[in-house]
Amino acid sequence: MEVKVLNIKGQETGKTVSLNEQVFGIEPNDHVVYLAVKQYLANQRQGTAKSKERSEISGSTKKLGRQKGGGGARHGDINSPLLRGGGRVFGPKPRDYASKLNKKVKALARKSALAYKAQENAIVVVENFAFEAPKTKAFIEVMNNINVAGKKPLFVVSENEKNVYLSSRNVQGVNVVPANLMNTYNVMDSNVVVFTETALNTVEGILTK
Repeated sequence: MEVKVLNIKGQETGKTVSLNEQVFGIEPNDHVVYLAVKQYLANQRQGTAKSKERSEISGSTKKLGRQKGGGGARHGDINSPLLRGGGRVFGPKPRDYASKLNKKVKALARKSALAYKAQENAIVVVENFAFEAPKTKAFIEVMNNINVAGKKPLFVVSENEKNVYLSSRNVQGVNVVPANLMNTYNVMDSNVVVFTETALNTVEGILTK
């Protein structure tokens, strides 16, 4: 698949790049995409939810009433889960939600996500660009020039383009990631993927090892 290379003014440069068929031309595998997205979202969870059980509640341990004959449920002290202000039964405890996937599965998921974007003609390739300083206005101008404004784009750039990332932080619906950190969730969560030439080569190199 051939894609024309644009400059940051949205003009064709006369160059084209051929998307690697081993990455962008495969038959997408829905199940591995699901597994990769599920793993990513699970790994974002903090797992810090915690409630107190009856042994952790501060209160008297004196039994409030006799065991039987009170007309209600049997309970012991004021910390009982049956009473207001008492402990919680089987409440949440801090836990780690992180999970792992095999490298080959994760790579296949990224390929599948990119293949979907290629099928939708949602791949844009631009010349390498950089900003001397973070400037949101300049970044928005680039988006408008290449016709991705308002389309929830994912920009995949070189690892050292810090100013491009900083320029995008105030723009809603835009995500900028280094090529080596691009993941399946990033791709599937976007409507169009914008690669710089160097970033495209990096991604293809990683996924064709």
